[in-house]
Amino acid sequence: MLDERKAAILRAVIEEYIDTAQPVGSSTVVATSEIQASPATVRNEMGTLESEGYLVQPHTSAGRVPTDKGYRYFVDHLGQAELSSLERRRVSDFFTDMRGEIEGIMKETAGLLANLTDYAAVVVDDAEEAVDIRSVQLVSLSGTVVLAIVVLANGQVAKHTIDFTVGFTEDQLSESARLLSKSFDGRPVSLARALESSLDPVADQLAQLVYDSVAAGAKSGGRVYVDGTAKVANAFQAVESVGRVLTILEQQLIVVSLLADVVDRGLTVAIGSETGVAPLAECSLVVAPYEIDGEHAGSLAVLGPTRMKYQQTLSAVAAVSLQLGNSLSEG
Repeated sequence: MLDERKAAILRAVIEEYIDTAQPVGSSTVVATSEIQASPATVRNEMGTLESEGYLVQPHTSAGRVPTDKGYRYFVDHLGQAELSSLERRRVSDFFTDMRGEIEGIMKETAGLLANLTDYAAVVVDDAEEAVDIRSVQLVSLSGTVVLAIVVLANGQVAKHTIDFTVGFTEDQLSESARLLSKSFDGRPVSLARALESSLDPVADQLAQLVYDSVAAGAKSGGRVYVDGTAKVANAFQAVESVGRVLTILEQQLIVVSLLADVVDRGLTVAIGSETGVAPLAECSLVVAPYEIDGEHAGSLAVLGPTRMKYQQTLSAVAAVSLQLGNSLSEG
């Protein structure tokens, strides 16, 4: 633990660096904070913080900037900031008005979070695996293409398009739907019964293809919705950093694994190297899982530079994850 003055100086340096992205000197700390000490005293304390790994001096005559260790102390010893009344109203109104299919809701939720924080936002949806399936409806799009509409117990809808190798009749489509409904029967995918056989091999084959598609979609590790990638360009000074971050955000499997790993480690914030992904060494990730009916249903996160506005971002992520889970539980 740092003593009170060192902690106050570290906080002042970090807050100033977050605002300006420029190394912070002792005179600036004295001028912008309520620390009652001379610049010389503050400079000595900053030297100690540097030797202990909380700050680093990029150039001999420059001020200091925070290290990952400094940010970690800052995050661990500060509470969340309160969302403004306007932000709280935006979140509340969004979920009050929330309607439609799960895909649209998740896309719009990512957009809400990106706009609240001004960083890139990610929503990973595992709901189809966690939530009971109320019904599966089959619609013919052509002679060999079927649209499976999966209605979840929370009222949300997922869609799967299946290409069939042979033609089928409406009766065969209805029989396949009956077999699927009996298999799922209000269960999540993980607890579904094996498909029964009918007297029609075409209906059986079609039902199996739909069943496999629904199961694969639910167990694929989650669908990823990203918004705010344009904000990444404003958050990083180096063009190569922007490119590395955007490349990661485009790789769905890495994003899903990254969020799951952070949550499994019990972290709310992963800073720099803590993400375990080398291209994100200059990034921080704020993550929160959300639940539907008490069961894990997915995660959402905000990705930005290590000089992130942590307090505000933590508050926004916590508020949106709670509201999303509650709204989906209520259907």
